[in-house]
Amino acid sequence: MDPLILSRIQFGANISFHILFPTITIALGWVLLFFKLRYNATSDGAWMRAYFTWVKVFALSFAMGVVTGVTMSFQFGTNWPGYMETVGNVAGPLLAYEILTAFFLEAAFLGIMLFGFRRVSNRIHTLATVLVAGGTTVSAFWIIALNSWMQTPTGFEMRDGVAHAVDWWAIVFNPSMPYRLVHMLLASGLTVSFFIAGLSALRYLQGDRSQSMWKALRTGTFLAAVLIPIQIFAGDQHGLNTLEHQPAKIAAMEANWHTGPNIPLVLFALPDEKAKENRFEITIPDGASLILRHSADGVVPGLDQFEGNHPPVFPVFWGFRIMVGIGLLMLAVSWAATFFLWRRKSLPRPLALLMVPMTVSGWVATLAGWYTTEIGRQPWLVTGVLKTADAVGPVAGSHVALTLAIYLILYAVLLVAFLGVLVHLALKAAKEGDTSPLPGVMNAALSQPAQSER
Repeated sequence: MDPLILSRIQFGANISFHILFPTITIALGWVLLFFKLRYNATSDGAWMRAYFTWVKVFALSFAMGVVTGVTMSFQFGTNWPGYMETVGNVAGPLLAYEILTAFFLEAAFLGIMLFGFRRVSNRIHTLATVLVAGGTTVSAFWIIALNSWMQTPTGFEMRDGVAHAVDWWAIVFNPSMPYRLVHMLLASGLTVSFFIAGLSALRYLQGDRSQSMWKALRTGTFLAAVLIPIQIFAGDQHGLNTLEHQPAKIAAMEANWHTGPNIPLVLFALPDEKAKENRFEITIPDGASLILRHSADGVVPGLDQFEGNHPPVFPVFWGFRIMVGIGLLMLAVSWAATFFLWRRKSLPRPLALLMVPMTVSGWVATLAGWYTTEIGRQPWLVTGVLKTADAVGPVAGSHVALTLAIYLILYAVLLVAFLGVLVHLALKAAKEGDTSPLPGVMNAALSQPAQSER
């Protein structure tokens, strides 16, 4: 019943559930724009059928993200009052900018995307899609700016224990922000690409060979194949930036207990913090030094440099490896699927079966990476400024435990319902194929846009 531990678990559970949905909407808006532009260029109604299948997923994800985001923001006041009391002068405006510049934009024009086809001109419908897609990216920009500032804070000064902004440019574009933003945008792209490819593979297994299914399947698969090597490179650059600004996190990620050269890359281990050693190690000699310093005898920081002031090793070590492992699996699956779709114009059944559970692989990788980032910052809430233990509010542990249990039950139900809706949409689309009329169109013969609209 330790209120600090329970409050951390509660906020972690809330943000874990919340982040699932922005991870979808950030990139899905741009995929929807691609579908719409392809429809404008080709007049092929299959592109719009793909659009309307996935705009429903976007709308549902947006709604879920809004609800869980509001709940999460309440916890700043109820569970973590010390956070806003200390750094609210920085965090408050950044959160407000996200709402003013992005949230209202998405909310206002999403209705046109859903219900405006044939009710407004084709240009207005396309413009609404552009604005919503742009709004999701602007939203990610501000949230990542705040989170990055908490990791590598700059552009402020402390007065009587309170942070005051002195350089907003330095605050927003802090040292880790560009790397985190690119890493998150690519993670969203991969999450969405595997969502589309996985649910399209489910349609394929149900016997659907419609053009809308093929277009969605190829889009998701090809997008994943392109993005995953870029993400691997961006992740490497992000890791080097973390080594420079948060060496304790890197030491925990590598489970490296002693500073020195010729540090091996630990592939598998059970880190033991009491004994300060790794059990059942499987390593590659000099691997960590080569990756982090690009030299076999490069010196890599160890946990011995941060005695009593480093993050818990086990979750950071394994969170990072799960993220990397999922990334390598994404690489293999997307490239294999691309080969068959590009060269043979088909998808082997075993590969299609594998792609169905890969639908949520982006979620797993994102959560693993998020845990690595956030737990790796401990014991700090804002690095070097505010410790987590100093921000927790005077709430009884029993009260936090009760609300935590309610959150977990509710989120489990909502997650099952969300996934159930996705499967339902996929199966419904597989059953209808390309026979269903587009919204606002009385029959398939009228599914082509008027020349004036194009």
